Amino acid sequence: MSKHIAVAGKGGTGKTTLASMLVRYLVETGKGSVLAVDADFNSTLNEALGLEVEDTIANILADVKKNKVPTGMTKDVFIELKLHQALIETRDYDLLVMGGPQGPGCYCFPSEILKRHLESLDKNYDYMVIDNEAGMEHISRETIENVDILLVISDATAKGVRTAGRIYELARRLQIGIGAAYLIVTRIADLEPLKGDIEATGLELLGAIPDDPLVTEYDLQGKPLMGLPADSPAVSASMKLFDKLRF
Repeated sequence: MSKHIAVAGKGGTGKTTLASMLVRYLVETGKGSVLAVDADFNSTLNEALGLEVEDTIANILADVKKNKVPTGMTKDVFIELKLHQALIETRDYDLLVMGGPQGPGCYCFPSEILKRHLESLDKNYDYMVIDNEAGMEHISRETIENVDILLVISDATAKGVRTAGRIYELARRLQIGIGAAYLIVTRIADLEPLKGDIEATGLELLGAIPDDPLVTEYDLQGKPLMGLPADSPAVSASMKLFDKLRF
């Protein structure tokens, strides 16, 4: 089974940017094969990676709920077929997009079939990078099990850091077997004013990512963040922080 690295944080903190940077780091440093999983309802990891999405897991589950399984095909076979079709494969890494709920109970569908196929898929990779929303929906439902490394992302505010602490507390209450947990603060150069709030989170501080105008520029132009130059402040700082992680 691959090593699971989950990235969590409220919207606007740079969570998805950091998730894409982590995929880039694992690829460029030759750590091994990578499966990126966009588990945020507001799915944008594919945009950061520069990939087009044709189908999501949410769509597959919605089709099953609506009895759109072809005649003569079991749900098990249908989900397995659609899961493989939803996998976006590239030369360096693959991507699977979970997608958002499409009606009441969409994610309450008994997920054992999906979970089994994800576990089977998981065995083909060395690393799984999971871009979560703050509530860590798929991990809380145990669709994706265990987190070897949890990265909680905050913006450069006391409120943001406190929110990161609450996300970490939620993750611990889920009892999902977190191996190591770290805090990354974005768009900041001096962490000293936030020192007290950072210590109160219980998270180990991995470091800070400075504000990078290029990230904003790429976002406005719809350019994938994977294409940022290696010497851009965000990329350079991210790579140094990831070097600290014990893979």
